[in-house]
Amino acid sequence: MRSGLRAVVAGVAALAALTVAGCAGPAGAEGDGKLDVVTSFYPLEFIARSVGGDAVNVTTLTAPGVEPHDLELTPKQVGSIASAKLVVYEKNLQPAVDEAVEQNAKDAAFDVAPAAKLEATGADFEEHEPGAAAPAAHKDDALDPHFWLDPVRYGDVVKAVEEKLAAVDSANATAYHERAKMLLDQIGKLDTEYKTGLADCKLKTFVTSHEAFAYLAKRYGLTMIGIAGFAPDAEPSPARIKEVQDIVRAQHVTTIFSEELVSPKVADTIAHDVGVRTAVLSPIEGLSDANSKETYLTLMQTNLQELRKANGCS
Repeated sequence: MRSGLRAVVAGVAALAALTVAGCAGPAGAEGDGKLDVVTSFYPLEFIARSVGGDAVNVTTLTAPGVEPHDLELTPKQVGSIASAKLVVYEKNLQPAVDEAVEQNAKDAAFDVAPAAKLEATGADFEEHEPGAAAPAAHKDDALDPHFWLDPVRYGDVVKAVEEKLAAVDSANATAYHERAKMLLDQIGKLDTEYKTGLADCKLKTFVTSHEAFAYLAKRYGLTMIGIAGFAPDAEPSPARIKEVQDIVRAQHVTTIFSEELVSPKVADTIAHDVGVRTAVLSPIEGLSDANSKETYLTLMQTNLQELRKANGCS
């Protein structure tokens, strides 16, 4: 798998060389002739920077270390949405962004959810005791927003953003298409690495802090068990914790995965109680101080290595 990692790192370096000028400029910079683009959170920021390169100024609304689901916007951020030429977001993921877009950027807004072809994975739940009524937020048919953890869906969104950039800024369309092709090549290699790396595993089940990995699990023939539903900071009920513990014991799961932006307390407790190890499986919803030098591509590669280790893949 090391050859695949080298290929991804090389691709990241090439993309970085194309995007360095775009990363430097602030959104709304006057007189530089660049397209002002606002993105709602990191996976979309990475696409905009990689495809936009030195033709765009990119601002993301979700700062490093902030959990995207809980984002609250400042007046300055709302102003950046109102002045942007393009706002790339995922509707129904961040309510504050949805509201600001509706009020300030209808013409500039670009919702990537249709391109991601979201599905109801049955992962949206809030825990409740047996016999109690399900809370109002419980929706078996809720669409799973975590498309970026499936490289194929992520690639579809890259294509959609590429076409939108080219339409909004036709003078730079050729450069957008060239950079998008580079990124899509790297995402295609990533998909191949996952297919190969997870094809022969002793275990098929993995346990995560919240149910962000349903698309990934479906794509590569695994089964995801989430301690919490779509909301990563939701408190699981004692009944849910016991259910997860029973699954870990019955299926001989080796690892409980936590994540960077949410407290690992519950995952650590479950792991301690059942005698298994813990590790980080990044939902790549945002960067933190600990992984600020990483990218979507390198984090996905690290996730693959962690899954292979946890599930005994050869």
